[in-house]
Amino acid sequence: MEKTIKDLEPKAMWHNFYLLTQVPRPSGHLEKIQEFLLNWAKERGIEAWKDTAENIVMRKPATPGMEGRKTAVLQAHMDMVPQKTKESTHDFVNDPIETYIEDGWVKAKGTTLGSDDGIGVAAIMAVMESKDLKHGPLEALITADEESSMYGVMNLKADTLTGDILLNIDNETLGEFVIGSAGGVNINMSLGYKEQETEQGDAAFKISLKGLKGGHSGLEICVGRANANKLMARVVRQAIQDDDALLASWVGGNMRNAIPSSAEVVLTLPKENAEDLKDLVAYCQQVFQDEYRGIEEGISLSVEPTEMPKAVMPQEIQDNVVNAITACHDGVLRYIPSIPSVVETSSNLGIVNIQDGNVKILVLARSSNDTMMEYIQERHEACFSMAGMKVDFSGQYGAWQPNFDSPITAKMVEVYNKMYPDTPAKVEVCHAGLECSIICAVYPNMDPVSFGPTLRSPHTPNERCDIESVAKFWDFLRQVLEEIPAK
Repeated sequence: MEKTIKDLEPKAMWHNFYLLTQVPRPSGHLEKIQEFLLNWAKERGIEAWKDTAENIVMRKPATPGMEGRKTAVLQAHMDMVPQKTKESTHDFVNDPIETYIEDGWVKAKGTTLGSDDGIGVAAIMAVMESKDLKHGPLEALITADEESSMYGVMNLKADTLTGDILLNIDNETLGEFVIGSAGGVNINMSLGYKEQETEQGDAAFKISLKGLKGGHSGLEICVGRANANKLMARVVRQAIQDDDALLASWVGGNMRNAIPSSAEVVLTLPKENAEDLKDLVAYCQQVFQDEYRGIEEGISLSVEPTEMPKAVMPQEIQDNVVNAITACHDGVLRYIPSIPSVVETSSNLGIVNIQDGNVKILVLARSSNDTMMEYIQERHEACFSMAGMKVDFSGQYGAWQPNFDSPITAKMVEVYNKMYPDTPAKVEVCHAGLECSIICAVYPNMDPVSFGPTLRSPHTPNERCDIESVAKFWDFLRQVLEEIPAK
C-alpha cells in the first residue's frame, strides 16, 4: 500500500496537516478553515474564538506546577497561496489539496502544498490537543489573509493576547532563527480607457508564456528567476514596434507576493505580419532560454491564432502602458550594506491585468530600510504616472528590526545546539514579510522569534516540505515549551 502523509511521524503534526489539506483555504476565502478550526477546538475542549480581525485565537492553561512560566504565543497564518500548473484543473475554493511523498519530501499534485503556513498551524493544533506536553500558559494566534493583505494582524486588537513571548512558526529552514524581516507595501496602478474597434483585415493571436518557476517574492527574489510579466513586456513591445500590433488583453500573475510564472496576451495585427510575429516569438523563446540557462529550464513561449476580440487598446495608451511595464523596477534593488548576503529592498511585478477597458497592475515592494521603502514607492509612482496611470499604496507594514539580545532566541539556540550539535543553529534576518513586526507594534513588550521545519519553493506548485525536518522540529518545539523561563 502506498504511504500517505497520515502514516508519517510524528503523527501529532502530520495528521493535523492532513486535515488542513482537506479544507480549502486560499487567501480571501477563509470561511471554511475558520469554521473547521473552531469546531476542531470545541470537540477537544480547547478554548477558542474568532476575533474581530478574523483571526482564530486559542488558549491552553499551564501544566500543573508550571503556572509561573512566561506565557508563550504560538503564531501561524491559516491562508495559503493558490498557485497551480497550467495543466491543473484544481479549484482552490472547493477542492482539497492532493498530497504525495517523494524522496523524503511531501508535495502536492500540480498545486501549492499549503505547508506555508499549514505546517505551522498543524504544530499549533498538535500542541493544543496534546495531553503529555509540559509547558507554561499558552496562547495561539492563527491569523487571516497573511499572504494577500496581512489583514488579520493589521487589525489585531491590543486586548486579544496576554503573552510575553511570540513564537512565529513561519520560517522555512530548520535550525534557522529569524529575528528581523522586511516591511512591505502594495503599489497599485490603475487606468480606465475607451476601447477602439479592431481593424478590418487584421488577425488575432494569443501569445502564451509558461513553464517558469515563479517563487516567493521575498525569499526567492534574489535567485534570478524570470518574471513572466517582464518577459512578456519585451515580446509585446517588439511586436508593437515591428508588426503594428495592438493589445487586446494581458493576464499575468495572480498574487502580489508570488513571482509570476505565466502570462498570456492577445494581440491583433495586419494579416501580412503574422509570420513575422511567429518568428519574433520563436526568437524571444530562444533568447529567454539562453538568458536564463541554469535557472529556468522550462520556459515555453508560444503563439497561436485566436478569435478576433471585439476591441483593442488605443495605440497611444497602449504604448505608454507597455513602456511603463517594461521600465518599472522588478527584482532586487539593494542588499543590506552591513549584511551583503541579505536583500534590503526589492519589488515584484506580481499582477498585470488588462482587459475590458481597464488596466490593473500590482507590485509588492519590500524593504528593511524606511527611506529606501519611500524611494521604491516614489520610483514606481514616477514610472507609472508618466503613463497616465493612477498610483496608490495600501497595506503598508513596517520592518521587524532585529533584537540581537532577545532572551527567547538565546534560549532556543541553546536548546537547539544541545539537541542537534552537528548542525549549529543560525540567527538570521530575512527579506520575507513576517507578521512579527505588526504584532509587536501592538504588543511592544513581546519577545519575538520565527522558526519552523524546512520548506522549499513556497508560493509555487513545486512547494515541498522536508519530512525529516518536521520530526526534528516537533521534538525541538516540545523541548522549548518545557524550558520557557519563569516570569
